[in-house]
Amino acid sequence: MSGVKRVYVEKKPEFAVQAKELGQEIKSYLGISTITNVRVLIRYDVENLSDATFERACNGIFAEPPVDTLYRETFAMAEGSRVFSVEFLPGQFDQRADSAVQCVQFIKEDEQPVIKTATTYVIEGAISDEDFQAIKNHCINPVDSR
Repeated sequence: MSGVKRVYVEKKPEFAVQAKELGQEIKSYLGISTITNVRVLIRYDVENLSDATFERACNGIFAEPPVDTLYRETFAMAEGSRVFSVEFLPGQFDQRADSAVQCVQFIKEDEQPVIKTATTYVIEGAISDEDFQAIKNHCINPVDSR
């Protein structure tokens, strides 16, 4: 078992409903028309997991190969993209992480993985710092996330 492994999972373009809806919200609700694309990725930080179990989890638990693209450690993005991640505050229940832990334990019962998740947003287009802050404020609920 090794240290923390990070993967990002993104819906393939034809299945990226959340990203498309967020793009529309930014344009209509926030009035920021200069964005060209929005990407939404789920980040998994995984530790206390053997390499073999991690490999099995990558294409069966963290991602569904027909509808998701899985990136290891980092992902490519357009030049000039703005990126931020949103995670639950300490003490908040993370259902996605808990479900991932339970599913991994079905694969290998004797392993006790620690999994943390976050949602990473990639905003493409020419936007000002003020517009970027407005987008972040729209996506982050300060009551339960940071």
